[in-house]
Amino acid sequence: MVTDSKADSAGNRKTEEPQEKVALPPENSVAFQIRRAHLAFDRLLSMRLARHGIKSGYYNYLRALWIKDRVTQRDLSDATRVTETTTVALLKGMDDEGLIERVRDSVDKRKILVTLTPLGRSLEPEILPHAAELNAIATRGIDAAEIRTFIKVARKIAANLEKAFGESD
Repeated sequence: MVTDSKADSAGNRKTEEPQEKVALPPENSVAFQIRRAHLAFDRLLSMRLARHGIKSGYYNYLRALWIKDRVTQRDLSDATRVTETTTVALLKGMDDEGLIERVRDSVDKRKILVTLTPLGRSLEPEILPHAAELNAIATRGIDAAEIRTFIKVARKIAANLEKAFGESD
C-alpha cells in the first residue's frame, strides 16, 4: 500500500488514508505492448535499412516523400508526427547524405520545400519491400479480420491519446 501525505496549513505533514497500489502488469498494459511491438519493428527495420546505408530515423520521411514529394518541412513534420525541431535535424542529415534537397519556394520565399534527389527516389523499390516483409512477419498466424480489428483499435487509441495530449496543454 502507498500512503499519500500532504501538509496542513501550518506546514505539518499529515498522513491520509493508505491508497491501494494500482497493479497493471506489463502483459496487460496497452502502452507496454504497443511499445514492445514498436521497438521490435524498429530493430528489424533498422537492420534492413542498414543494408542500404540508411538510418532508421530517415524511413518515415522517405516514405512520406515517396507518397508526396516537394513539400514544406512543416508538412513533413505533420505527416511524420514529429516536432519541427527534430524534422529539421533529420532533414539536414538526409540532405548531407544526398537523399533530399531543400530549396526555397519560388512563390513564398519564407517556405523551404523538401524534394527527393534521384538517390532518395531510387531507394523506394529497394526499401518498401522491407516494410511489407515486416508487416507479414508481425501478422503471421493472425487472420485478416483480427488485423482489421487491430488497425481500427490502434487508430482509436492513437486518436484518444492525441486528443488527451491536446487537452493537457
